[in-house]
Amino acid sequence: MRRPSVRAPRAAFLLALALLATPAAAQTGVGYPPSASPFEDIEFRQELTGFTGWFNAGKDPAGVAPQGGPMIGARYEVRVGGPAQFMVRAAHVSSERRVLDPALPDETRDLGVRSWPLWAADLGLTLNLTGQKTFHGFVPLIQAGAGIVSDFKSQADTGGFKFGTAFAFTYGLGIRWVPGGRFQARVDLTDYAYQINYPDSYYLTAPDTTSVLSGNQSTKVWKQNIALTVGASYLFFR
Repeated sequence: MRRPSVRAPRAAFLLALALLATPAAAQTGVGYPPSASPFEDIEFRQELTGFTGWFNAGKDPAGVAPQGGPMIGARYEVRVGGPAQFMVRAAHVSSERRVLDPALPDETRDLGVRSWPLWAADLGLTLNLTGQKTFHGFVPLIQAGAGIVSDFKSQADTGGFKFGTAFAFTYGLGIRWVPGGRFQARVDLTDYAYQINYPDSYYLTAPDTTSVLSGNQSTKVWKQNIALTVGASYLFFR
């Protein structure tokens, strides 16, 4: 009777050890003299960031949802274990939107663009891809969370449309530059994904009018809205 081979299990075991050792080696700088290692520990556990940028709102079929505009805000992060950090963020968007009155004739139903500020707040997790170390001073990251986007208006407009407060999923990526000391810079690219709802009036016709939307268009639409921001952070608490 032929004896079972132990080479395959042994090879698999050695491969597993190699895979497990690779991230650890990368984060500890194994293979480099201490003075030449590209990895350095992130000294502080918490950060407070002010940021600004541009909120690029996705288009909607009726063209009445809040549009893109300058964005300003703040975020707080604290290390919660391993490469993960808990994040809370709030922002203001200087947005505008177009107002329609479906009851008016087609050529006069557009009532123009009006200022329509938005506020966004979310919380979630940030994952530092180099752990709690920098690589040549940089920390690439990914992030995901959930929150709200709101215009804080309780009443619908003349045409029956209301943005109100929308639940939002947030996810994105970014990079931190940590040169040492208590300050850092960062760039973030974040998608705010939320749903808008169209009123029944957008599907009805009146004399001398056509409907704003066809019957094939859903009353609920998910929008992807990309924000690109740059920020400066104060680091504290070791």
